[in-house]
Amino acid sequence: MCGRFALMTPTEQLAMLFNVPETAVDAMPSSVPRYNIAPTQPVIAVRLAENGQRELTFFHWGLIPSWAKEASIGSRMINARSETVAEKPSFRAAFKRRRCLIPADGFYEWQKQANGKQPIFIRPAADEEQPDPSLPKRLFALAGLWEIWHDPDGGALQSCTILTTTPNDLMAPIHNRMPVIVEPEDYDLWLNPEPDPEQGLHLLRPYPAEKMTAYPVSTVVNNPRNETPDCIQPIA
Repeated sequence: MCGRFALMTPTEQLAMLFNVPETAVDAMPSSVPRYNIAPTQPVIAVRLAENGQRELTFFHWGLIPSWAKEASIGSRMINARSETVAEKPSFRAAFKRRRCLIPADGFYEWQKQANGKQPIFIRPAADEEQPDPSLPKRLFALAGLWEIWHDPDGGALQSCTILTTTPNDLMAPIHNRMPVIVEPEDYDLWLNPEPDPEQGLHLLRPYPAEKMTAYPVSTVVNNPRNETPDCIQPIA
């Protein structure tokens, strides 16, 4: 599964990386570095607006289907298995019409070891093609789905889930699942499922292992209240 991630890239750089028009960025609050994003918290995502242009927005992490009787169901739907997402009632409508990309500078997974579970931070490998530090760096674009849920009082809550798939060679010793990561050249195909949502199924595959790196971090990340750079610092 993917149950925790980090995003430190500023909003302005996210807009550059995802080709979001300036008009859409102006309405977006400035982001702050997030080192320990957990389920039920707000997450930044990229989606297509009604005018067909990309926009940045916030979603509640944990998808709440439109037919749900209460919002608490979202805490059990932070991830969607890519193998069944097109058919499962909780996700199939969103898969056909409401897709998003969730930016992440890296994500966490907990590896089972003899002395307990060791948190591991997985992030993009160094981008040798982009050595200029003034330019936006490489980051992950996690494949997501979003929904709108209306509470009994008429309020609306927009929520999302992250798709997962089988692990690549780097992830296999760490965990048996990994988030689906979309390549930049596939952003348009993923975000726009019309007219045939099935065309995007081939994107739900393991990300190339050589484009990722992983290292152990402190158990400080175990507590979602801890939101400091210590969460991503390597340990021996």
